[in-house]
Parts: sequence; structure tokens; C-alpha cells
Amino acid sequence: MEDQDHSDEYSEDSLWKKLGGFARNAGIEVVEKVLTLYEALKDEDTPKWAKGTIISALGYFIAPVDAIPDLVPVVGFSDDLGALAVAFGIVAAHVKREHIDRAKQTMQRWFPDSGE
Repeated sequence: MEDQDHSDEYSEDSLWKKLGGFARNAGIEVVEKVLTLYEALKDEDTPKWAKGTIISALGYFIAPVDAIPDLVPVVGFSDDLGALAVAFGIVAAHVKREHIDRAKQTMQRWFPDSGE
């Protein structure tokens, strides 16, 4: 993940627009990480520093310009996944089972054939 702060790219509206347009292309793993981090972000128990990390990672996901353009087939979201995985690792202690469960429920509604 680049050392740049992408929090200025984040808004809830832009997150849903990006997911709506690219969810299938991004893949299950990327979308599930986005949704889990989003659930942790909404939790008032998540510390501010962790929310800042999450917002920056989600901002990178949303950003129209990143290391590997999202329109590149197969690898377009690999940098996004890397950024999300790093953020997830940093804030993992604040990701609750309920965040994961809510993300999985959303995934099941969006991708009923995913076998989750």
C-alpha cells in the first residue's frame, strides 16, 4: 500500500457507487474485506485511529486513479486487495465477529451463488 492518505476520497455514497459498479469484477475477497471494514467503521467502539486507517483504505479502493487501474482484467483490483489487507491487519483487533457476520450476510444477498 502506498504511504499516501486516501481518506479524502472516502464518502459513504462514493463507496456504494464503486461497489455497485465493480462488485462482480472486484471479486468476492475484495468486496468482503470492503464490507467488513465498513462495518467496523460504523461501530462506535472502533477507535478513531482505526477508523482513520479504514477510511484511508476504503478511499484507496474508491480512488479513480491507483497503482493498477481497476479496468485491467484479472489484476485490476490486486492493489486494492493489498491495501485492504494491510488495513485489515492493522485494525484486526477491532474487527468484531458481528462485523464479519454482517459483511457475510450482505455478501450472501449480493452473491447468493458464492457458496458462503
